[in-house]
Amino acid sequence: MNNTIAMKRFEIVIGIEQLEQLMELLEKCSVRGYTVIKNAGGYGSRGARDPDDVLMEQENVVVVLACKEDQAQRVLNELRPVMKSLGGMCLVSDCHWVEGPAVSY
Repeated sequence: MNNTIAMKRFEIVIGIEQLEQLMELLEKCSVRGYTVIKNAGGYGSRGARDPDDVLMEQENVVVVLACKEDQAQRVLNELRPVMKSLGGMCLVSDCHWVEGPAVSY
């Protein structure tokens, strides 16, 4: 593919109460850009999380980021030991960054 960069894509689903801890970890790994999607629902080890349930205060967030292989390994090295305490899940897959005017990886 022309004008693309091979990268690793992280999709991390955690409770909003762990978001600050994750953001500190990403900063420690020099991750410069990511997207946070709030009010994510689903079912997992902590049971059902329904963003439309006004009585349920627990909220999931999805954090999406892409980085080159070397930085991805640094993120994994920092993330792996704390995933149990963060809860949720982390998926890592291969992807291609389509080059555009601004790069935030």
